[in-house]
Amino acid sequence: MRILIITSQFVQDHEFIYPFYRLKEEGFDVHVYNQSENIVKGFFGTKIPPQKDDRIVNLESINVDSYNALILPGGVKSMELLRLDNTAIKIVKKFNDKKKIIAAICSGTMMLISANILKNKKVTGYYAWKQDIINAGGTFVDSPSVEDDNLVTSPHYKFNGEWMKAVIAKIKK
Repeated sequence: MRILIITSQFVQDHEFIYPFYRLKEEGFDVHVYNQSENIVKGFFGTKIPPQKDDRIVNLESINVDSYNALILPGGVKSMELLRLDNTAIKIVKKFNDKKKIIAAICSGTMMLISANILKNKKVTGYYAWKQDIINAGGTFVDSPSVEDDNLVTSPHYKFNGEWMKAVIAKIKK
């Protein structure tokens, strides 16, 4: 199983590190796009990805068919950068078009909005984005983890456990 995490500098560290290691613990091959060919820093200074030998990928060469799931960690500053990255948005759309699992937490939901894939979907995200989710055609659900079709969303890193439990179960299904 191969998982792609799309992120950038200033990612909310907890929302990257927990899924990164949890997915590796399950034996998944985890690849990271961080808008750089080098390690960047999260909002609190965590190395993203943690080691030089972790797989940093270039989205130009990504074959969506070779991945089982996409993870979108949050971080407002990270989203300001990623939402301007047209290649990253196109990859999110491709994952959705192929009904591949897309898991977003907190501000990561903003990538779902930018990819225009929330129409008629039940999702959660950081509470400040409730109206943005509604404006994008989604239904905001106040819950630790929400699943709708291929999407698994969570509002905050305090729910990392619930979110990852749902994501891993869906990947293994």
